[in-house]
Amino acid sequence: MNDVTRGVQDSLFIGGQLRPAHSATRIPVINPATEEEFAAIPDADETDVDDAVSAAALAFRESGWPQLDPAERASYLRRLAGLVEEHAEELGQLVTAQNGMLIANSIMGNGAATARYYRYFADLADELEPETERSGHGSRTVVRQEPVGVAALIVPWNGPQGAIAWKLAPALAAGCTAVVKPAPETSLDSYILAGLVTQAGIPAGVVNIITGGREAGATLVAHPGVDKVAFTGSTAAGRKVALACAERFKRVTLELGGKSAAVLLDDVDLDAFTPFVASACAPFSGQICRALTRVLAPRSRYDEVVEAVADAMGELTIGDPLDPQARLGPVVSARQRARVEDYIRSGRDDGAKVVLGGGRPAGFETGYYVEPTVFSGVGNQMRIAREEIFGPVLAVIPFDDDEDALRICNDSDYGLGGAIFTGDADRGLALARRVQAGSVGVNHYALPIDAPFGGVKQSGIGRELGPEGLAAYLETKAIYRTP
Repeated sequence: MNDVTRGVQDSLFIGGQLRPAHSATRIPVINPATEEEFAAIPDADETDVDDAVSAAALAFRESGWPQLDPAERASYLRRLAGLVEEHAEELGQLVTAQNGMLIANSIMGNGAATARYYRYFADLADELEPETERSGHGSRTVVRQEPVGVAALIVPWNGPQGAIAWKLAPALAAGCTAVVKPAPETSLDSYILAGLVTQAGIPAGVVNIITGGREAGATLVAHPGVDKVAFTGSTAAGRKVALACAERFKRVTLELGGKSAAVLLDDVDLDAFTPFVASACAPFSGQICRALTRVLAPRSRYDEVVEAVADAMGELTIGDPLDPQARLGPVVSARQRARVEDYIRSGRDDGAKVVLGGGRPAGFETGYYVEPTVFSGVGNQMRIAREEIFGPVLAVIPFDDDEDALRICNDSDYGLGGAIFTGDADRGLALARRVQAGSVGVNHYALPIDAPFGGVKQSGIGRELGPEGLAAYLETKAIYRTP
């Protein structure tokens, strides 16, 4: 690791340069696989936040960024994408050291996949028409699409560079300036991003990056100079963000928690479904908001489904995330492991049966590891079926028929994702239309870059990705002209 990735960091990226933080408080960075504290980051205070927002506001007024032709802004995004790809190995290694993501996934997710997001929104910027004219009904109207202003972008730790790109790419394509606040667990890679932003030639102050914990995030959200907030995180934190934005009617996008269901109909081909257990039900040790952590199984095939799910989870080899043979790494922190273990205890106490796992794996006395765990005999009112665990824990819930499956699927405070698995695609599509969620798969559970992503109910407000993701950073103005 170089000096950017080890030791105490004292600076924040504000106004195009690394400046000493005003705050003297530092947050430790701990490797979840080794429990080693190997770095520390500034916990930005009110002065730091104000400096970053002021720099973004100044850049919005004076840098000329909002006035550039969208296609010119696109050229900067493409340069940034290329630089991210060039530094994929460095970014991936660093992210894995911070959050325990499997190294191959980390290099891809924080490198090539992140670059795709920047390029996609660059393509949308090429197509963006800042002004169009409408005529009729006795009037002529110029309709303008203008950047919303200064955007505060607050991202989680479970895919840091991709999560930043989901927000920063459309914000920049629209002509906004930004203040990025990564999660305290994964802030070190943002120092690399700051250097890449500079190398890409993006004007000083257009992108600012501060680090810190909850108070820094709350201060940023409440700052009067912020016009738009995009937040990804827990529903509890998102509720506070929404209330703060309501005070000033700030534009806000919230991508929050989930408790999504994989509904296996009675004609499901289990051999076709089981590969999704690793990729969709328990990705990144279950630490993905859209993970299908409830598996709904027909009573007529319940034991068969439980066995198949347990077998698939049992194949997830636990190991050091730097080991290419590992298929399940640690959870992100000691606090998160304790949270997952509390849910496992709750499941047992409520009468569910542990079919697989349920503890800490043997031979991993160091590191925040949890065994892949499968519960059977789960009722949808149990905590393990209703609350987001964010760990490698699956609950298999029985249902009687399609209508009962739909009732259980929709009986949730959340509505982020879901999937239907069936031998009859038309039957699956008909059921998917009735699932109360922002995105639903049928025999598939992808995340297409050109499709809108977001939730309903307590899973959030607004959409990211797709043209809808760009629209979230634009205001519409009507200018009336004489006929």
